[in-house]
Amino acid sequence: MTEARPAATATEAAFRPFPSKLFVETTTRCNLRCPMCVKQAADSQVVDGDLAAVTFAALEPAFPYLESLVLNGIGEPLMHPLLPSWIHRARQLMPETGWIGFQSNGLFLDRHLARELVVAGLDRICLSVDGVHPETFSKVRQGESLGDMERAFAVLADARHACPNSRLRVGAEFVTLRENLHQLPDTVRWIAERGADFLIVSQALPYGPEQTRQTTYNNANSAAVALFEVWKRKLATQNLDIHLYDYMSWEKQRLLHKTIDPRTPQVNALVNKMRTEANQRGIYVDVKQLLRRDTALQEQMEDLYRQAQQVADRVGIELKLPVTVPRSERKCDFVAGGSAFISWYGGVHPCYQLWHNYQCYINDWDRPVRVREFGRVQDTPLLEIWNGNEFRTFRENVSRFDYPYCTNCGVAPCDLLQREDFDHDCFANTEPCGSCQWAMGLLKCLQ
Repeated sequence: MTEARPAATATEAAFRPFPSKLFVETTTRCNLRCPMCVKQAADSQVVDGDLAAVTFAALEPAFPYLESLVLNGIGEPLMHPLLPSWIHRARQLMPETGWIGFQSNGLFLDRHLARELVVAGLDRICLSVDGVHPETFSKVRQGESLGDMERAFAVLADARHACPNSRLRVGAEFVTLRENLHQLPDTVRWIAERGADFLIVSQALPYGPEQTRQTTYNNANSAAVALFEVWKRKLATQNLDIHLYDYMSWEKQRLLHKTIDPRTPQVNALVNKMRTEANQRGIYVDVKQLLRRDTALQEQMEDLYRQAQQVADRVGIELKLPVTVPRSERKCDFVAGGSAFISWYGGVHPCYQLWHNYQCYINDWDRPVRVREFGRVQDTPLLEIWNGNEFRTFRENVSRFDYPYCTNCGVAPCDLLQREDFDHDCFANTEPCGSCQWAMGLLKCLQ
């Protein structure tokens, strides 16, 4: 007789007495050196390490409540020899409706391992496919070829065929860069032909100044962009170009004795009225950033996303797309979904953003990010950490998401944001969420 599983409550996932989603970092080791990975950042502080069996066992009290268990973090999950046995154990303890999955570069997949994973109870695997042109693929995924990915899809198809009762869904992840963005519709077709069920598309998070040139988005949020377009048209009716705005025009005249366009003072006055309206409506506006927007690139991205969706609809692929313009109404899907993140050494964290120490780049400035840890499962039971005052208060605050929109602030980066050890933002919040690009809808992952 099997033990009865605890009934899920109807309360909001963030405030149930147990996490609904667990993200468990099985290893930080990897067999590739992808340029866009945080491990390859110049100041990366990610060290190599593997999850211990005793640490995984410490998570088991949460398994009967889980909606999902994602077994990946910074590294390549297939490098951990205990992965199949952990999947098997989790499948025994989790609800029938819960799913187990991970993201992978697929290089270690062979026929035997693929079947072992399926038999163990794996529900989802997401392979990294950043294009279908061999030269681009090998450049983005250094150390891997498109042929390797083709083989990975083939052995997964074989495993599903050999285990017809399998619940395995095979998918892929595509990170949009300027050098591969044109390949997105073809990538949808390519993975569909090889038996894929879904594709997750994400924007890129730069970890170095040179990588900012590869991003395919501007950080101006949707409300700011909409307001800017209204005022741009308003100025155009007066035969004024909003791009004549120059907040330093008076300084140039005074110190540099430069002649400015005679229309600039009028444009400046109208733009200042736009800023006043933005302030009254609670819209964060960075005028310089809005003026730098590459509208042709945005239109191109939106067109490519439409094409990709049309292809996905025809071939039966589930397509998850990021936004092309950061959403003004932000939310944390991790907190809202009741997520807890477990690092390889047993630390308990709230989200992808605060899982490791690293430095990323937003607009043209660098942003240090420091890990947020609420305890370690070797010392304190996971459910006790989850229900502890510190983690619960964090989730309560993030659920309200009353944070400044740092990436749209005209004075960013400020000293508060760029402190090596974040203390608080300009609203006195102690959570460093005001510049989180997951909350803006730019970054996507398996969850």
